[in-house]
Amino acid sequence: MPYSARRLQSITALTCLLTSCALAQPAVSTFTVPITYYKLPNGLKVALSRDTTAPLVVVAVYYNIGFRIEPKNRTGFAHLFEHLMFEGSKNLPKGEFVKLIEGNGGLLNGSTRFDFTNYFEVVPSHVLEDMLWGEADRMKNLALTEENLKNQQGVVGNEVKVNVLNRPYGGFPWLDMPQYANKNWFNAHNFYGDLADIEAATLKDAADFSHTYYAPNNAALALVGDFDEDQAKRWIEKYFASIPSSKLPPKPDLSEPRQTAEQRFSKTDKLASKPALAIAYHMPERGTPEHYAMVLLDQILLQGDDCALTQELVKKRGFTDSVDGGINLLGNQFNYQGPMLWIANLVHDSSVKPDQILASADSVIDTVRDKPVTKEQLNRALVKFRVHYYQDLTQFGGLGRADLMASFALFDDNPTPINSLENNLRSVTPELIQKTAQEYLRRTNRTILIVEAGAPPKAPASQKEGAK
Repeated sequence: MPYSARRLQSITALTCLLTSCALAQPAVSTFTVPITYYKLPNGLKVALSRDTTAPLVVVAVYYNIGFRIEPKNRTGFAHLFEHLMFEGSKNLPKGEFVKLIEGNGGLLNGSTRFDFTNYFEVVPSHVLEDMLWGEADRMKNLALTEENLKNQQGVVGNEVKVNVLNRPYGGFPWLDMPQYANKNWFNAHNFYGDLADIEAATLKDAADFSHTYYAPNNAALALVGDFDEDQAKRWIEKYFASIPSSKLPPKPDLSEPRQTAEQRFSKTDKLASKPALAIAYHMPERGTPEHYAMVLLDQILLQGDDCALTQELVKKRGFTDSVDGGINLLGNQFNYQGPMLWIANLVHDSSVKPDQILASADSVIDTVRDKPVTKEQLNRALVKFRVHYYQDLTQFGGLGRADLMASFALFDDNPTPINSLENNLRSVTPELIQKTAQEYLRRTNRTILIVEAGAPPKAPASQKEGAK
């Protein structure tokens, strides 16, 4: 979500203030997310976190099915099914669940990510029972009809056209790069979906998908906010316990081979008036010490105006006006399960050649590979992380907290790692940073994607005015 200029200025100021304190004497966080975790007999994972700061509650239902493991020859099906979940259920016809939420002043949404599909509501606390009833109803009694399927096939097809096919830099780099960098089909196919695959989906495909993946033993429910825990448990039992579990298919092998040679690809974007460049490196496995080192390397190299790549490519060289990217472009550094990429991307003037940009980027990346970062750099990276992390945990009534609780419950059968993230980052040493950079930021571990501009350059504003 883009920040307003004022909000971004406030965050920058807060980062500077906290950083100056951290450099003097690193603070130790005492904040702990209270969590109650249990499972229903049908396999539903439940994570509760009571917070009476505001009379709100976040209800988040996460299903362990995302882009990555959708059926072959049905690319885009996980996303299509996300749309179908808003087509109504047995006791809540199309549009009624939305009316129930918005009529009470709440908000809702859903999304499809690499390793999960999620649905959430942020509502006043007094309608919690209604939300649990509604989520259970569409888990158990989704309205799957030919009409609904055809309708959403059209909607998703148009979404692909608008967001990818008919937009400059559509899918760059979040959709493009995994297809170039990865070798395993599950990590490397078109997640948004080929139009032919989307249109070929049948009602039986949808019903099979629902019965298999949209089941309690493949889901996690997270509640965050102002609620009575005992009452919430009774409602969860009442509405979810009777939903039957499913027979889940064996989990596919998602592993990627160790990359040993640089890969370079190029494509022409007929709608882009400027060329673009993306660089991707395979990440360490999530939850390992090296993963936490990469989280801090991301802060040092890529996040914020003070990061090394922005300072080199924007401030010093003037190759571009911004460098974007990070770990998991469809989420955050922790809410995924399979192999992941660290990606840096930019749009640049045609007078600048990709090799110039790469040489300058390498000069920055080589500094963290050649010698350990300073303790001051490490402290600053940690503070930058903390600013955004704690903001995410608290915004929208605690939606970021619910996201991590549900994700960790799904992937690790344990939501409590949310309380050890900061300590794990604090345990990263300059030596581990260097060791991680040497292994994962080597040139033989990267993939380069060059986007060539296929549209004529845009005329400067002064020329446009003169032509009127």
